[in-house]
Amino acid sequence: MCSYGEINACAPLLKEFKNLSITTITNTGYELAKNFSSNLAFLPYEMFLPFWLNKSKVVVIFEAELWLNLVRSAKKNGSYVILLNARISDKSYNRYLKARFYYKKVFECIDLVLAQSENDKKRLEKLCAKNVQVVGNIKSANLTAPSKIYNKFNEKLICIASTHEGEEELILNNLELKENESIILAPRHPERFDKVDKFLSSWVKDRNLSYEKFSQNLGLKSRCILLDALGELINFYNICDIVILGGSFIKGIGGHNPIEVAQFEKILINGKFIENQKALFSSVENVYFWDADDINVKIHQNLKSSRIKNRCDLNLIKNIITEKIENGKSL
Repeated sequence: MCSYGEINACAPLLKEFKNLSITTITNTGYELAKNFSSNLAFLPYEMFLPFWLNKSKVVVIFEAELWLNLVRSAKKNGSYVILLNARISDKSYNRYLKARFYYKKVFECIDLVLAQSENDKKRLEKLCAKNVQVVGNIKSANLTAPSKIYNKFNEKLICIASTHEGEEELILNNLELKENESIILAPRHPERFDKVDKFLSSWVKDRNLSYEKFSQNLGLKSRCILLDALGELINFYNICDIVILGGSFIKGIGGHNPIEVAQFEKILINGKFIENQKALFSSVENVYFWDADDINVKIHQNLKSSRIKNRCDLNLIKNIITEKIENGKSL
């Protein structure tokens, strides 16, 4: 059960297998999944699973989609059930413990758990998960190459990426651009593009800065650009100088994937609220965790580039799944 980000994270693995059945819980995830299989289902509600889930040798569940109806239906069909990229965030752990009786029933139907970290393994075992192996975060193995190569900007390019409601104002109102600096802003959710456009139009007007939307195809010549398109952010990570990664400057979101930035060894500035991404951040060196009001003073200092220090072995996961497909339930 995957969203756009999860389908994207699994992309290198999905390419290795044929006869895939993929379920997604978001429209954007559904559209991306079309690249890997024609056997798709958009299933935001668990109740529909028994009517769609086909018999298969292996069922792979991603991260935290621990739906009892799903795993019971899979086992009824005789499938070997794997929980891939398993994690329990700090924020969710107490809630999971309170419902331990439920998750005990879930894990009775899961044959193998591939966890992101040792800490996740301990938490999962507290919830009665069995056969838990630590293989790292699959997102650290998915180093997506740019789909297009844009010319590097003449100015220093600051990419403000994956922002959520309230973060654009919080970050930009604490940032004063120097004459040799430009910004490109990429909101996390496409349904917010129009709202962010209105804010940016006002923000640049107050500062007498040029502005364009990526979708206008005006040549990327403005000091401020709104990236109002999906699938393009990786291309700008490739040519930018600094990334300010959103989803982490306000409480309740839990951070986003720093691996996508660190693969290009860019300067990475992040907020402090990363409770959902701690395993990934532990695999990256030289991340600057700041409050928004620190950005303007510190961003112009001499900063070190980020770097990936630990990567998940994608071949190991592929071999595990392949073995279960070829040998059925044998361990």
